[in-house]
Amino acid sequence: MSVPQQPSATGEYIVFRRRRGVELVLLLISCSFGIGGWVISHLNLHGALPPNLTTGAAIWYGMALVAHLVVRWRAPYADPVILPAVMLLNGLGLAMIARLDQATDPVGQDATRQLIWTALGLLLFIAVLVFLRDHRRLQRFPYLMFLGALVMLLLPLLPVIGRATGGARIWIRVAGFSFQPAEVAKIMLAVGFAAYFYEKKDVLALAGKRFLGIDFPRARDLGPIAAMWLIALGIMVFQNDLGTAMLFFGMFTVMIYIATQRPAWPILAGVAFLAAGALAARFTHHVPRRINAWLDPFSNYDANYQVISAQFGFAWGGLFGRGWGQGRPALTPLPKDDFIAASLGEEMGLVGLMGIVLVYAFIVSRGMKTALICPDGYGKLLAGGLSFTFALQVFAIIGGITRLLPLTGLTTPFMSRGGSSMIANWMIVGVLLVISHRARMPQRATATPHELVAPGDATAVLAR
Repeated sequence: MSVPQQPSATGEYIVFRRRRGVELVLLLISCSFGIGGWVISHLNLHGALPPNLTTGAAIWYGMALVAHLVVRWRAPYADPVILPAVMLLNGLGLAMIARLDQATDPVGQDATRQLIWTALGLLLFIAVLVFLRDHRRLQRFPYLMFLGALVMLLLPLLPVIGRATGGARIWIRVAGFSFQPAEVAKIMLAVGFAAYFYEKKDVLALAGKRFLGIDFPRARDLGPIAAMWLIALGIMVFQNDLGTAMLFFGMFTVMIYIATQRPAWPILAGVAFLAAGALAARFTHHVPRRINAWLDPFSNYDANYQVISAQFGFAWGGLFGRGWGQGRPALTPLPKDDFIAASLGEEMGLVGLMGIVLVYAFIVSRGMKTALICPDGYGKLLAGGLSFTFALQVFAIIGGITRLLPLTGLTTPFMSRGGSSMIANWMIVGVLLVISHRARMPQRATATPHELVAPGDATAVLAR
């Protein structure tokens, strides 16, 4: 783990190591896992290497190298673990999608399309690093971010471009391409929440009226942000996208708690969440079905076949899995989408699945560490909110697949097929690396958030 070096002789600066060489080595190792899964699957299924192995490997390692060089150029002090961990997850997801393509007749092309979405995600990741030199620039536009997020959330309700899938109207289709605007709205809401809470953190912490032993902020301080949040939640509930609504709920809760440091907020959020769950179970159609699939899936074999098939896959895979290409994950509906973690669990085993969960935990922990060491309050809120939302999404989807929780219909970040989640999550990684770079770069030990040293200052002496 990177730790601060000793200050200079004058005691003026605190310096973190850059660790870009460590990042490059970790990238090469992490990329090899995805390539290895692809090769082993093909060998087990066909007894031969993939015919396009050289081209595919060159593209995959080349994409990783380009991302590393941009980080080395624009964010040399960024956290060295986040990018390799993301490439590891992305590579394993691509390898499993390519393996599942072999189970269709004719052979599917989803892996190629997913690789293209990954390339687009990396381009936006690079754009964030190049054009967002300082994350504090985002702090200027909280209400614009809220407005943009609401527009994005309303797009699927339009009659021409909006599309309903699986009972949820959360997609738009333009020029033959489908996209889920809520993924981008999630980022915009996080940016807006962080800006508003940082600006109003003092007045939000002040006691307004006391109710049931809890001090609430004044209505004029909490009202605007609460209204924006409730409107966003209402839109998601109306669209039957309760999984994303849960993410927005968790994001709002953790960010207001970080800003005010009042334990009453998580307590109130927990009570509100239970009440909302009870109402959803009473007045919606799909929530009771998912609760039934969680508690007693065999009570309705046809309706709960997806959950039942995933459980059989886990049981057949056991601790160490059937091996790449040796299982039958295609028997589970949507094995490349919501249930890709079940496909990986069947062929990599529960040990492999827990390893994937640990990689997600590494990303979350490094994001939280970035929030802890960030010298400005806005960066703390933004990094903490994005990291917690990412953790909540992973917990919800993998918990649903393993029947720890009811299913929520969320994607498995960086692994599930589809471009919306891929692009949005790569943008989140870019923002986290920008914040990490600003937090770890050379700066005065006593500097205020507005006195951070520019990237070129004092680095010639202290970078090594």
